[in-house]
This record gives sequence, structure tokens and C-alpha cells, in this order.
Amino acid sequence: MADSKKEQEREELHRAIWAIADELRGAVDGWDFKNYVLGTMFYRYISENLTNYINRGEHAAGNLDFDYARMSDSDAEEAREGLVEEKGFFILPSELFCNVRMRASMDVNLNETLERVFRHIEESAKGSQSESSFAGLFDDFDVNSNKLGSTVARRNERLAKLLDGIALMRLGSVDEHDIDAFGDAYEYLMTMYASNAGKSGGEFFTPADVSELLTRLGTVGKKKINKVYDPACGSGSLLLKALKVLGKDAVVTGFFGQEINITTYNLCRINMFLHDVGFDKFDVACEDTLTNPQHWDDEPFELIVSNPPYSIKWAGDDNPLLINDPRFAPAGVLAPKSKADMAFIMHALSWLAPNGTAAIVCFPGIMYRGGAEQKIRKYLIDNNFVDCVIQLPSNLFFGTTIATCIMVMKKGKQDNKVLFIDATNECIKITNNNKLTQENIQHIVDAYTNRESIDYYCKLASYEDVVEQDYSLAISTYVEQQDTREKIDIEALNARIEEIEQRGHLLRIAVNKIVTDLQQG
Repeated sequence: MADSKKEQEREELHRAIWAIADELRGAVDGWDFKNYVLGTMFYRYISENLTNYINRGEHAAGNLDFDYARMSDSDAEEAREGLVEEKGFFILPSELFCNVRMRASMDVNLNETLERVFRHIEESAKGSQSESSFAGLFDDFDVNSNKLGSTVARRNERLAKLLDGIALMRLGSVDEHDIDAFGDAYEYLMTMYASNAGKSGGEFFTPADVSELLTRLGTVGKKKINKVYDPACGSGSLLLKALKVLGKDAVVTGFFGQEINITTYNLCRINMFLHDVGFDKFDVACEDTLTNPQHWDDEPFELIVSNPPYSIKWAGDDNPLLINDPRFAPAGVLAPKSKADMAFIMHALSWLAPNGTAAIVCFPGIMYRGGAEQKIRKYLIDNNFVDCVIQLPSNLFFGTTIATCIMVMKKGKQDNKVLFIDATNECIKITNNNKLTQENIQHIVDAYTNRESIDYYCKLASYEDVVEQDYSLAISTYVEQQDTREKIDIEALNARIEEIEQRGHLLRIAVNKIVTDLQQG
């Protein structure tokens, strides 16, 4: 009962947050405006995070009236070096969110004030261990954009409203570690922006239900993992799902990801901070993973979860170096230039730890197409890396209705079989999209864990079975569809037809008699 009350409160908070966020954007497209809302939320979070951290230390030392927000900048400067070392960044009291907001409506140069504050926050980390976590973090928060208004006065009016709106979001104290309100609100807002933005938003966002399924598949039987990695990490929600599934300190060394889109890369780093992941616990890079991977020194990874872009173009055999790249060379062939899907699979496999699991969302075509993709499947199956293939329902993702698959890979399998699960019907319909419920997720994870064949749902196929099917990994090849049509008893049907014909015959005799009687009368 307490759980449902908590969930109700959470939903009410989310509705209030969306109402504020939606009202703030005015005429600006939601997907474009998200950077302002999420950037301001981040600014509020790190301001409160730093203030609480300093206040807690002073209060513990007996200085109960102390409040960092009321301290002079010159006095605060003395603590800069130590705080950058401990927290990774520093903010002067006058530049804290609460103080900038308090003066915002009277500040005719509010745009310049915010630009300066954001630059100072980024610069505070320069030359320290946290530099890469903060560099360029506010690049997408353009205080001079015409999207905010055609004049400086209008832009400042919108910026002041933005500060007020974010301040009104009841996100609790960042000190309360049992509530993940900032991170939770961020995920909710990203979901709302993505669902309203169609394809432009969907390609950067994996819905929470799919993220949870991937993470649970990748952590079966584990209470903690060393490192989690996503080679196409988008805004980072999939990477962070390990926190929700396993718990706060269950990811020992940290979170690693790579993202090619710079705006989304910035959102990913913000997402890490909002989930209270310290700068020393994540390493996210902005580069092309397939041709310029950034984590050679960090691999292998115990958990790899990813929803890479479907069938995008890549260099492939136009780049003569790639066939000798240790990630792709073992298969003896590169993924087609027009479809990079298998390149992501090979990259993930290469960086997977011997005791690890990779769970990757895939475009279904890679499971049965011929050519280079078939050769790569042959390599994966002959070397016993494919643990399970799961067919998901259609319409789970924002911006695409396609029914995707999940490929689960392991390097240390206990058998040489492949489990195929047909989860096409594991969903409920919500507005325009399908969604996996907790029961759906549990049902799939149970089938994956038990590793047994169930009629019309899953099939544990031997290596020989897969070879016999020319290395196809298409679910429909192995899991028979249940015939839900009504079964017909032919004998009973024939007897019924005979009975109807007999009655028809008697009826005709009766009608003829009536007609004859009438004619004679």
C-alpha cells in the first residue's frame, strides 16, 4: 500500500514537472528546448549538491548557523582547491543557482550572467582529474539563441522564467540519497520529450522498460558488477539502469560509454551527475565508436548493454585498416558499408569480459540476411558466443514501429546451444506505443534463466539445429507460432450439414404441398 502511495506521489510530481517544462518552452519545439530545461535542472542540482556538501561539513564541526549560499565570494575562494579535488568542480556563492535566480528579474544582463557562471563552472575543473567530465558541458545552453526570443530583453525574460520554473520543481534535497528525484525527473522529461519529438527524439532514447530488460538479462545471478559499457550510449539512461536494477553501489569501478552526437553526449554527462555518479565513476567520450573507439585502456567490460542505431552507413571495407582491427578481424569479414549493425555486435563482443554478458538491441534483418552478415553469424555461432535471441513486440521505441530483437552474448557459456524466445506478445498498449510491464519483463527473464523449451514461446536449439538452418537466427525458424484458430470437428460438421440438408428437403416438400393446395383451391 505504501508503495502505491509513493508511486502516486511520483506520478503527481512528474505531471507537475511536465506542466512546468511544457509551459516554459512557449513556441519553441520541445526537443530543441529540452537542453535549456535539463541544463537548468543540472545547474540547480550541482549548486545544491555543493552547498549541502559544504554545509554538512560545517554543521558537523558545530557551526550550525553556517550557510555557504550566504558566504562572501572572497572567503569561499580559500576552499576552491580542496573542493575541486573532492567534488570535481567549484561554484562561488554569488554564482549559485539560488542566488542568480533571486536577482534574475532585476538583472538586465541575465544572459551574460548565466554565460559567465557556466563558463566559470567548466573552468573550475580545468587542470584537475574531473576536467573531461565538465569540459563543454553547457555548450548546448545557448543564452543568446533566437529560439529564446528575438531581443535580449525577451530572452532574459524567458531565462528568468526558466530559473523560476526549475526552482518550483519539488525535487527534494539532494542530500536525501534514498530519493533519486533529480535523476528520476530527468529520465521522465527525456521520455516525454522523446515521445513528443517522434524520430528525432527516439533515436537517442531507449525507453525505461527495454533498458530494464537488457540490464536484467545481463546481470542474471549477479549482485554487483565491475564495469558497465554502452558503445552507443545516447543520453545514458541505459548505462544508468544498472543502478536501478542492482542498487546504488553495485557498479564497482564505474560507467563507460561513447556517443557520436555532441548534444546527446552532453546530456549523458549531465544524466550521470543527476544520478549522483561522481566524476571519477564515469568516462563518457564523444567520437565514432566503430572507427575511433575511446576505451581501449578500460576494456574488457563485465556488462555491455546497448541499443545502437539501426542499419546506419559506416566506412566498412572502404577503410583498409578495419579488416585488421582486432575487434573485426576474427570474423574474417566486415559488416556491409550500408548496414553497420554487425560491426556494433563485433565491437561489443571484442570488449566483453570472459565472465561478462552483452545484451544488444538489434535490427531483425541481421538475424537472417545473407552475405557478410551471414558469415559474421557463422563466426559467432561456431565459436559459441550467442547465448539467446529474443524477438520483441513492435512499437516499443519512440520514432519507429519496427519489431526489434535482442541478442545476448557470452564468452563463457555452459552449453553450446542457443535459446530463442518469442516475446512478440509480451506487452500492453499505451496510447500509440507498446510497453513491457514488470510481469512481461519477469516472464522473459525467467525463460532466459531457466533455459528450457516451451511450446510456442521459446526453443533451446542445439548447435547442429542452427547449422542446419544455414546459421539463421530468426526466431520464426525455431519457435512455432501457435495456431489460435478454432479447431473444427469434421465428422460433427458433416453430420450437421446432413441434418440441415434433411430439414431443407422436408421443408421443400411442405412448401410444395402448400403451393399445390392453394392452386387446387
